[in-house]
Amino acid sequence: MPAISVLIKPVSGACNLHCDYCFYCDEMNKRQQGSYGRMTKETLRNVIKRTLMRAEGTYSLAFQGGEPTLSGLDFFRSAVEYVGKYNRNHAEIHLALQTNGYAVDEEWCRFFAEHHFLLGVSVDGLPEIHNKYRHAGDGGDTYRHAVRAARHMEEAGVDYNILTVVHRETAEHIREIYEAYRANGWHYQQYISCLDPLNEERGRREYSLLPDQYGRFLIELFELWYGDFLKQQEPYIRQFDNYIMLLLGRMPEACEQRGSCGIQYVVEADGSVYPCDFYALDEYRLGNFNEDFLPAIGARREEIGFLRRSSVLPQECLGCRWRHLCRCGCYRNRTEGPGGAAGPNYFCKGYQMFFEACGERLYHAAETVRERLRLRG
Repeated sequence: MPAISVLIKPVSGACNLHCDYCFYCDEMNKRQQGSYGRMTKETLRNVIKRTLMRAEGTYSLAFQGGEPTLSGLDFFRSAVEYVGKYNRNHAEIHLALQTNGYAVDEEWCRFFAEHHFLLGVSVDGLPEIHNKYRHAGDGGDTYRHAVRAARHMEEAGVDYNILTVVHRETAEHIREIYEAYRANGWHYQQYISCLDPLNEERGRREYSLLPDQYGRFLIELFELWYGDFLKQQEPYIRQFDNYIMLLLGRMPEACEQRGSCGIQYVVEADGSVYPCDFYALDEYRLGNFNEDFLPAIGARREEIGFLRRSSVLPQECLGCRWRHLCRCGCYRNRTEGPGGAAGPNYFCKGYQMFFEACGERLYHAAETVRERLRLRG
């Protein structure tokens, strides 16, 4: 078996925040059963046992939601126990968790540090932008809680990065956001484009990210990053790092830059497994780890053609000069072409704007990285 990547939603889509643009709330509304409640420890054990015992090399176990910390600290203590028990092939273990930070305190952070979790903290740039779309039940300041969680992580020695959703507001204020992240010492950053609801005309929501806005966002962010790169003071920005990996002839770790969907196991609270977090829908259900083993789940993935469909590029992309870098992006953002086939990426115009403006400097950055690596031996 190759390396295995598992993403568990231990409380389904339950959350202590309400975010206007939450794609998982949208998915739950489009399933016959929206929420699957809380994952039992028996289901957790079955998920880890049936995946980890077949892993070789690397095993990645991540937790997401909703808000995964709602499952409680004892749940994660059990997860660590099961990983130790069933890692009979001595795979290299990577543990991760994505959180809004609302309930993360010193005790949580001591646990994360002790067991070497990589944390992602969701922050939408600036307080006024973050609080506009990310709401607590009491109507309070959710940005403050995210920053507090990040400080707890720093004090405990937890590795973490900042995940920012690129919607209309964050795209228009990226310069201020970049400087705010620098001031906060947030050197590891990930930006993901905001998703409009499934089967809805794009661009109609207040928060919707439009293609030309995305293009301007990427250009401005890259120019800020590139200026710091030349001084060897740049933050790690996942998307740019993956483009550089491509230009260096390496396989990018993000499926968006690979140009095709990868093999992963997204597990709902009842043990149901799906091929991707963006497709945790009834028609994509691959099985259940309380009943099924990896071969049967893999056969179902093959049967529905989930991987094959993403590797077929639309006709419009085949002659594009930026095809080798863009690779049509994430399948979830592809438009619908003739006969229901996947068309170009919704953000195609934005990508073209970015590559036309910054492509030459991307190549220079890649060659500079190659030379830096050579000098380091």
